Amino acid sequence: MNADTRGGAVAAVDLGATSGRVIVGHVDGAAGTLALNHVARFPNGPVRLASGLHWDFTGLFRDLTRGLADAFRRTPDVASIGVDSWAVDYGLLRGERLLGEPFHYRDERNEAAVDGVHAIVPFAELYRRNGLQFLPFNTVYQLAAERDGGDGCLGLADSLLLIPDLVGFQLTGTRVAERTNASTTGLLGVETGEWDYELMERLQLEASVLPRLVSPGDSLGGLRPTVAADLGAPDGVEVVAVGSHDTASAVVAVPMRAESAAYISCGTWGLVGVELEAPVTSDAARDANFTNEGGVDGRVRFLHNVMGLWLLSESVRWWERDGETIDLPGLLAQAAAVTGEVTVFDANDPRLMAPGDLPGRIAEWCAERGLRAPQSRAEFARSIVESLAEAFAAAVRDASILSGVDVETIHLVGGGSQNALLCQRTADRSGIPVLAGPVEATAIGNVLVQARAAGFASGDLESLRAIVTRAFEPKRYAPRR
Repeated sequence: MNADTRGGAVAAVDLGATSGRVIVGHVDGAAGTLALNHVARFPNGPVRLASGLHWDFTGLFRDLTRGLADAFRRTPDVASIGVDSWAVDYGLLRGERLLGEPFHYRDERNEAAVDGVHAIVPFAELYRRNGLQFLPFNTVYQLAAERDGGDGCLGLADSLLLIPDLVGFQLTGTRVAERTNASTTGLLGVETGEWDYELMERLQLEASVLPRLVSPGDSLGGLRPTVAADLGAPDGVEVVAVGSHDTASAVVAVPMRAESAAYISCGTWGLVGVELEAPVTSDAARDANFTNEGGVDGRVRFLHNVMGLWLLSESVRWWERDGETIDLPGLLAQAAAVTGEVTVFDANDPRLMAPGDLPGRIAEWCAERGLRAPQSRAEFARSIVESLAEAFAAAVRDASILSGVDVETIHLVGGGSQNALLCQRTADRSGIPVLAGPVEATAIGNVLVQARAAGFASGDLESLRAIVTRAFEPKRYAPRR
C-alpha cells in the first residue's frame, strides 16, 4: 500500500430484495483497519399493481435518502456515496421522468418472452455472446416482454437505467451503466465487455436507451444541489460507481485465494462460484447453467444461481399471513434438532420462484415423486436447509470441474453465514471446510471500492481483501462424516 494512504469515511447504500440499508465505512488502508457503522435499515419488497409485480422505487428512494441524511448528521466528513443492489431490473426514463415503477424480476410477464427471444437468437448462440446462464428474468427477456406488452413505455423512453444506476441518476443527474451489473442484462458481450448492439438490433430493441458504461471506482459526479441540501451533505461529496451488482461487491470482501477457493454469497439468492481471469463459455458450462458475470477490476464471477434463503423467508412469510409471528432462530434450532430423514428437493425448481405457498409447492414436488413431504414447520425448515446445502455443494463441484479450480475452501458470506446449520451441512455435503463470514460482505466490498477511489486504501483486490482478513475473523465449519 502507498505510504501516503490516509483514512476516511464513505457511505454504502446496499439494496437487497427484502431490505435496504445505509452503512458508513471507516477505512485506513495504511493501518489496515476497517470499521462499519450501521446507520439505517428499511424494508423493501414487491408491490402488486394492476399491471403486474413492481418495486416501490419511490418509497425505496425516500428511505435511502433519509438514511443518507442520517449518515451525514452522524459523520459530516463522509467523502462519497456508493450504491449496490440486486441485478437485472431497471427503470425507464423520458427526460427526468420515471415512466412508472420498475417491474419486479419475479413478475409473470417474463416467461412469455423467452421463446420469442430464443426463436430469433437460439440460447446456444446467446450464451456464446453474453456468457449468461438461463434465467427467465434476465433483462434481455424483460425488455422483450416490455416491447410486446403494448403499454408503450419502452417506446416512450429515452434511457434505461438498472436499479443502482437509477439511484445514482436521482442523486447526481448522471446516466450510466456500471459494468458488473450491466453484465447481468444479457446485452453485454462476454468477450468485449461492451454493449452488443447487433444483438439489440436482431431482437428489435432500441439500443439508444442504453447509457455509457463505467467501471467500479469511476465517479458519477457531485450531488444535485437540491439533493445535497436535503441530505445536509457538504460540498465535494461524489457518488462513486462500485461493484453495483451486490454479488460483485460481496466477492470483493471474500478473503480468499482465487486459485483454491469457492465462494457462496448467500442471502435471498445463493450465488455459488469461483473468481476467474477469463470467462468460460464451453458447451459444458452452458449445459450446467453457469454464468460469467463481471467482477471488480475486470475479474469474472463464474457462478451458478441457487434459490437461496428466499425459500425459508417466503415460507415464514406464508406461515405468518394470518398474524402469527415466527421466531426464525427458534425455528432453525428446532430444525437442527430434527433427527429423522427429511426429503432433499430441487432448490431450483421453477415453481419455487413466485411468491406464495412455498411449503405447499415443496409438498407437491415430493408427492409427484412418491417421497415423504415434511410434516411440521421444523421439518420444512430442515428440508429447505438440507436442499440448499446439497445445491450449494453440487454447484461447488461443478464450478471446480468446469473452471479447473481445485477448491480447497468454501467462503460463505452474507446473511446466510449466520445460519450455523446451513454452514455445517454445506461443509458436510461438499466434504470441504466452510469459512463463514463476513455477514456484511456486500457493504464491505462497496466501502472498499469507494475507499480506494478516495485514496483511503490502495492496491489490487488481494490488498483490499487483506484488510477484510484483518478486520473480520471467519468461523470455520469442518466437514463431518
